[in-house]
Amino acid sequence: MIKNENSDREAKVLAQHICMSVFKARRVIDQIRGRSYEETLMILELMPYWASYPILKLVYSAAANASHNMGLNEADLFISKAEVNKGAIVKKLRPRARGRSYMIKKTTCHIKIFLKEK
Repeated sequence: MIKNENSDREAKVLAQHICMSVFKARRVIDQIRGRSYEETLMILELMPYWASYPILKLVYSAAANASHNMGLNEADLFISKAEVNKGAIVKKLRPRARGRSYMIKKTTCHIKIFLKEK
């Protein structure tokens, strides 16, 4: 069996410590997993969620990595893998009444996107 040398190459991008909940990011990532690059861009631009903007920037970055570093054609790319993992929790104290404090927990997430050529 002859193996194509371009078939196993994939461009990846990783964004760490994005200030967003894992569940909100997964809701968007599940919609774009396995789709082509152009279809993904249309979906993310029209999606009403706030989480779609950082993911759109990541998809642009992954496509730029694929075309510039590996010489892959952007029209033939599709999202082979996309995953969202839990990041660190930023803890802040907010002053409340009678000298008490209230803990604010801001969740972060790590997003990985892998692009392959068809």
